[in-house]
Amino acid sequence: MRKFIFSVLLFVGVQVSIAQSIDTSAERVWTPLKVEMRRIGTLKPKPTSEIVSSRITIGCETLDRDLAVWDNYKAYLAPLGAKKIRLQAGWAKCEKVKGEYDWQWLDEIIDYAIANDLEPWLQPSYGNPIYEGGGGKGLLNSLMSSEEAYQAWDNWVASLVTRYQDRVQEWEIWNEPDHPMQEISPETTAALNIRTAEIIKKIQPEAQIAGLAFASNSDQEYLDRFLKVIADQDKLDLFHWISYHSYTMRPEDAYSEKRVLGLRKTISKYSDKLLLRQGENGAPSTYIPSFALSEYYWTEYTQAKYDMRRLLGDLGNDIETSVFTIIDIYYKPVLNTKGLIQSDITMAAIRPKVAYYAIQNLTSLFDDTLVLDGDLEFDTDADSSLSVYKYQSNGKVPSPLLAIWLDGQNATNSFDTQKITINFSDTKFQEPVWVDLMTGKVYEIADDQWEQNGEKVEFEIPVYDSPVLIAEKSSLNLL
Repeated sequence: MRKFIFSVLLFVGVQVSIAQSIDTSAERVWTPLKVEMRRIGTLKPKPTSEIVSSRITIGCETLDRDLAVWDNYKAYLAPLGAKKIRLQAGWAKCEKVKGEYDWQWLDEIIDYAIANDLEPWLQPSYGNPIYEGGGGKGLLNSLMSSEEAYQAWDNWVASLVTRYQDRVQEWEIWNEPDHPMQEISPETTAALNIRTAEIIKKIQPEAQIAGLAFASNSDQEYLDRFLKVIADQDKLDLFHWISYHSYTMRPEDAYSEKRVLGLRKTISKYSDKLLLRQGENGAPSTYIPSFALSEYYWTEYTQAKYDMRRLLGDLGNDIETSVFTIIDIYYKPVLNTKGLIQSDITMAAIRPKVAYYAIQNLTSLFDDTLVLDGDLEFDTDADSSLSVYKYQSNGKVPSPLLAIWLDGQNATNSFDTQKITINFSDTKFQEPVWVDLMTGKVYEIADDQWEQNGEKVEFEIPVYDSPVLIAEKSSLNLL
C-alpha cells in the first residue's frame, strides 16, 4: 500500500511540475526559417497579469460536457497572455436535480480565472434533459420545447447571473442555433436571445452580451431576420456584440462582402452601435475526419500560421477575436486537434504545440495599447498577395507597428521567404526591427534595408505565409 501511495504522489507531482514549468526560453520553437539578418533577441512573453486589457479570447469550451479537464491545462492559461476565456456554463451539469444547483466545478474555474487575471465570459447553454422538453446537453437538438423547460431555463439563467455577476461581465446566449444540422429559425433564436438578455440585464445592468453566436460567417438572411425581430421589439440595446464563428480554409477569405464584411453591413441596417465578435475559430494540427476544417493534412506549423493569420485578420478588420481552443478536445471517439496544447484520449495536457508559443508571441504585443490605423497607405513590388495592417501604440512614446504576410494561399509548411520592397506613407521609425511571430525571434533591419524620407518610409524585407512585424525596437521587451 505504501508503494502504491508513493507512486500516485510521484505521478501527481510530475503532472504539476510539467504544468507549472512552461518553457518560455528563447529557443522554444524550431523552424527551418532562414533570413539574412542579424538576430538581436527574442520577444519576452507577457502573462495576463502584465496585460491590462485585450480583445483576444482563448476557448475553454466543452468543460460542461467533460470533454476536457480544466485542472489538466489551467496552468497554461495565464502564461499564454490571452486575456479572456470563453466557457459554457453547463446547465445540465449544474442542475442534475430539479431546482438544485451544484456550482462547485464552475466556482473553481471562475475563481481561478479571476485570481490569474483572466476575464471569463459565460454562455448558459445547452439544454437540460431532466425536464420534459428540456433539450439535450450538447450542440444538436438541445433547445427547450416545453413551457416547463423554458421556465426552468429562466430560473437557471437568473441563478447563474446572480452567482457570478461580481466576477463575470460578459455573456453569450446560445451556441450555434443556426447550425445546418439543426432547425432553429432566426425568429426562435431572437426570442430566446431577448428573453435571456432581459434576465441578465435585470440582475446585472452593466453586463455586456453577445447575441446569436452564429455558426456561419455568411448567412446574411438568417442574421437579417434575427435582427429584425429584435429591432421590431426595440431590444437592440440589450446587446453589445453579434458573435459569429468563421471557418474558411484560407483565413483571409472571410473578409468579403459575401462573408464577414457582409455581416457587418447587415448589422448596420439596424444599429450603429452593435459590434462584431469572432467567438470561435481555430485550425487543427493533424488530419481530422470531421469537425470544421476537416479532411486536410494539417501540421503544427500550418495550424500556427492559420491561427495567427486569423487573429491578426480579425483585429486588422477591427473585430474582437478568439482562438479555438486551448487543448485538444476528446469528442468520443474522435479527437479534435484544434488545441494549442496536445492532448489524447486520456485528456492529459501533454505539451504546448508550436501554435501555443506563436499565439503567446502575438498576445504579448497585440493588447489594447495598440490602436489600429485604418488609413493605411502602402506600395509594394511584391508579386504575391499581401495582408498588411498598421497599428500605433498609445504609450508615452507613440510608435508604429506593421503586420505583413503572404496571404495568397492556404497556410503551408514552407518557410521559404520572398524579398519585397514596401513603402508606407505617414509612418516614421527611429530604429525598426523585423519580428518573426512564429518563433518570436527579432532581427536587425540594416541601414541598407530601409530608408526614411520625411513621413515616408521604405523597407526591403523578407516575407512568407506567416505574419512578420516591423516594429520600433524600443517598444519591444526582449529576452
